[in-house]
Amino acid sequence: MTKPDIAEPRSERYNPHATESKWQERWERDGLYTFREDPSKTKHYALTMFPYPSGNLHIGHWYANVAPDARARWMRMRGYNVFFPMGFDAFGLPAENAAIKNGVDPAKWTYSNIEYMTGQFQRMGTMIDWSRRFATCDPEYYRWNQWFFTEFFRRGLAYKKGGLVNWCPKDQTVLANEQVVNGHCERCGAAVERRNLSQWYLKITDYADELLDFGDADMPERVRLMQTNWIGKSVGAEITFGTPAGPETVFTTRPDTLMGATFLVLAPEHAKVTALTTDGQRTEVEAYVAAAGRKTDVERQQDAGEKTGVFTGSYATHPVSGHQLPIWVADYVLVTYGTGSIMAVPAHDERDFAFARKFGLEIREVIRPEGSEGMGEHAEAAYVGEGLIVNSGEFDGLPGGKASIATVTGRLEERGVAKARTTFRLRDWLVSRQRYWGTPIPIVYCPEHGAQPVPEDQLPVRLPENVEFTPTGQSPLKLDREWTRTACPVCGGEAERDTDTMDTFVDSSWYMYRYLSPHDDTRPFDSAQSHLLPVDLYTGGIEHAILHLLYSRFWTKAMRDMGLTTQSEPFRWLRNQGMILGPDGEKMSKSRGNVVDPDDLVREYGVDTVRAYLMSIAPWEDGGPWDPSGIQGPSRWLSRVWRLYFEEEAPGPARATTEAELRYAVHSTLKKVSGDYERMDFNTIFASLNVLTDAILDAKRSPVRQTPAYDEALNVLNLMLAPFVPHIAEEIWTERGGEGSVHTQAWPEVDEAAATRDTVTIGVQVNGKVRGQVDIAKTATQEEALAAARAHPDVARFTEGKTTVKEIYVPGRIINIVVKDAK
Repeated sequence: MTKPDIAEPRSERYNPHATESKWQERWERDGLYTFREDPSKTKHYALTMFPYPSGNLHIGHWYANVAPDARARWMRMRGYNVFFPMGFDAFGLPAENAAIKNGVDPAKWTYSNIEYMTGQFQRMGTMIDWSRRFATCDPEYYRWNQWFFTEFFRRGLAYKKGGLVNWCPKDQTVLANEQVVNGHCERCGAAVERRNLSQWYLKITDYADELLDFGDADMPERVRLMQTNWIGKSVGAEITFGTPAGPETVFTTRPDTLMGATFLVLAPEHAKVTALTTDGQRTEVEAYVAAAGRKTDVERQQDAGEKTGVFTGSYATHPVSGHQLPIWVADYVLVTYGTGSIMAVPAHDERDFAFARKFGLEIREVIRPEGSEGMGEHAEAAYVGEGLIVNSGEFDGLPGGKASIATVTGRLEERGVAKARTTFRLRDWLVSRQRYWGTPIPIVYCPEHGAQPVPEDQLPVRLPENVEFTPTGQSPLKLDREWTRTACPVCGGEAERDTDTMDTFVDSSWYMYRYLSPHDDTRPFDSAQSHLLPVDLYTGGIEHAILHLLYSRFWTKAMRDMGLTTQSEPFRWLRNQGMILGPDGEKMSKSRGNVVDPDDLVREYGVDTVRAYLMSIAPWEDGGPWDPSGIQGPSRWLSRVWRLYFEEEAPGPARATTEAELRYAVHSTLKKVSGDYERMDFNTIFASLNVLTDAILDAKRSPVRQTPAYDEALNVLNLMLAPFVPHIAEEIWTERGGEGSVHTQAWPEVDEAAATRDTVTIGVQVNGKVRGQVDIAKTATQEEALAAARAHPDVARFTEGKTTVKEIYVPGRIINIVVKDAK
């Protein structure tokens, strides 16, 4: 390999600024990281969640990217054909809000940010293949969002319906339930309102059961649990009660407690509320319903809040006992779950118990622990455990809980008052947004033919340019009459375009497939490249567990059913990084003044130092606070690495070491580092390389420097540095006369014999106190071990001139010598 042009002689001291930009330019010029097909190698698709082009990469972006980059480099050195692309999740509110506030064009603002951030990524020294880059705001990309939407529409997976939705008054748009956090918009923090609007939905509930089966997808248990809880599968029964407004069916997971039902509760939005409200209660009920409409589903489900409700004035007839049960309206019942009404069993449900206690409603025990005398009228909490059914007529004596659900349901079905049912908490995905900077929904409305999908040959429906934004935040699409007027694809008559755009999570639900053929204008992705699927390692934040990650799993299953892929899961292995906090231990934000700018760090310390510190700061999946002084450790380490390779003499006193000791240090470290990369334990990689550097420096100050073991140590360390600190590794490789790039070399093989010690270090105690350590052969006899211990100078000081009482040797662990003063 010809050495690159160097403008000035290599510095005797470590100066990253003299080498790092040089190597980045060389790698780009040589196309070192451009993915090329190679049937002789096993593929490895590594992907990190793509960023929003906000204008500047923060330290969190670095933390999320440098560790997966190191692992992707390691996989390449292990012989895998690594595919590691990157793009930008470019639609969304920030660009539109910038347009409203500053009068800038969203497209120009976005693409300018993309170019700047791409340069920042390249300065990070990653092995990203930038030839695959795209932005989701490219018409060439969002055309396929629209194509998918029209295909979903034809298959019944996309539909429009009216209903209550979450509305952000600040951003002037609808939010999905998943985008409401503690009653506020997750993005801007505004209090969310409830409005009745006609919106587009994707039928994710068709896949609810399948989404609970994670198959071969290896995901953190926390993600699995969050998705499982969000999908919320409930197995139970629907039971019908009689009411003055007709039969009312409730869903319950505990049909075995039917005889303990003492009242019914309807959601405020329930269709029968008006009909069941008596004249005497109407004013109170209507006021309560209006107040509930100002709360989000999340707020209404808060268990800690005080229960509220109002009596309708009507009664329901119990389907078995015939008792009359009062019908209440309460906001802890959601119209979107089950049937929007519940039978309340206060003796055995905590929320019903709190409600009954507050409003003085009957509490009837029907499940009793064996051997118990029962709840009694002064019980302070609901009993939700196992037991026997009591006070329930023909059901008495049956075991309460799962064991009797099928039996009780069967008997109720024979009576014609119930049927087995499974429900889900998961709701269909609301994808309509009343914004401009997003994918236009490709539907037109004809007075004669209704809603019609835009034909494929007319896609993409492009966003109009040079639009004007109103101070209210209303979408310009509603006001652009030239854009909204179009022709019906069926009859050619006048029609109107849908003026909503898609939720930006549509963009990110399938982007990992577009990387296969980002410039293909004939299909979403080239199925001939599908051998690269699924993503082998997908990394990103845990905050996307029930948004992006759930939606992308749904999208893959829908594409599978369309015949576009054979995959059922988009990724094989998912790992989440933690969060880098500010030096004060708080989340970084400009308002707190605790933001760390990676560009400033690079200017002071260089890229490799920042990379090494971010991987050493804490376990990658945990994250932790930024310690301004902590970066000094990696900085000093890289200076020692530089001295090791480029100074003739190692500073410090001469050392006594052996070839075997050096080879043990090298190969045991290599073995551990290889395992750490496999497990993604990056912080311990830094510790291991640090220790090994010092061990080789010791060898440099000894006669071992003249042996093949020393040259091997330098070579293996150089290769181990390559994924972790790629620039200094490339400089060392080239200066030592290596062929090609260090990043195309094979990962070294562990010599198992060298990585295993023939000796063991054992502590020596004298009268119970540790006085030294000795290295002895693993096969040493007791007498050999004791002789070595007696010969240790620090041990001899405490035994000399004394009478030995006892000598104890626990093989491989400890030597204890008991002495007393000589008489």
